[in-house]
Amino acid sequence: MEILIISGLSGAGKSKAASFLEDVGFYIVDNMPAAMILKFAEFCAGGNGRYDRVALVYDVRTANSSTELFDVLDTLKAMDGVCRMLFLEATAETVIKRYKETRRRHPLRDSSDSLEAAVRREREVMEPVKKRADFVIDTSYLSTAQLRAELLSLFGGESAQGGMPVNVTSFGFKYGLPLEADLVFDVRFMPNPFYIEDLRHQTGLDKPVSDYVFSFPQTLDFLKRLESLLSLCLPLYAEEGKTSLSIAVGCTGGHHRSVAVAHALTDFVRAQGYPVLENHRDMNRES
Repeated sequence: MEILIISGLSGAGKSKAASFLEDVGFYIVDNMPAAMILKFAEFCAGGNGRYDRVALVYDVRTANSSTELFDVLDTLKAMDGVCRMLFLEATAETVIKRYKETRRRHPLRDSSDSLEAAVRREREVMEPVKKRADFVIDTSYLSTAQLRAELLSLFGGESAQGGMPVNVTSFGFKYGLPLEADLVFDVRFMPNPFYIEDLRHQTGLDKPVSDYVFSFPQTLDFLKRLESLLSLCLPLYAEEGKTSLSIAVGCTGGHHRSVAVAHALTDFVRAQGYPVLENHRDMNRES
């Protein structure tokens, strides 16, 4: 079992970090008091693998005694499995700016004369926790994508190595656009197998239809240019922090041209090293 304690300053990005870690398989629990961590760890250990990766968010709201947290950490590190702590920090100027932009209230504001005093006091309270952390990330000048990339490099494991998941879907424009699509490509300019009697009742996954669609130079030219575009864009989407990408290819009814092109595109994306899911939304609809 792997337990990660996420701690740090308010406004430094703990919630974002937790969301990113959830994407790579961590079970997240927010605002976990130190006194409850051991009990929760015992519960997770008996979960039959359901809670193999757990991230617990611990912050100043529950930091009654850092000594209590350190005792828990020592106990967890002596147990089977892995226990580590991540601490997120940011400059006082950055934290104050973020609170002003979001209009949220700092957890220590009620007991401090000003927001600046609250930020300064929290830094003092959390300093011993920072010193015990296995990883410290300063988010002051990190974009959301950069923070995600940093976390994936540290904790992503197999999920990070697998790359950004890509969904390739064929569809028929007559049934509407797929709502989840990030990129939509229209292949209705290609010659339509629907008008060939022997091909009408087949689909783009059948070789005669695929051979027909790709027998035209415009289809081959389009696919070549599309592959070149995706070779450029896919790494940039992944670098920018996109957790998945949905590509939709549409023709009139979603039976022939879009299916053949989407199938070929799936093979290309897979060859680029991305995990890819192929789906043909309208292929089995009645014409």
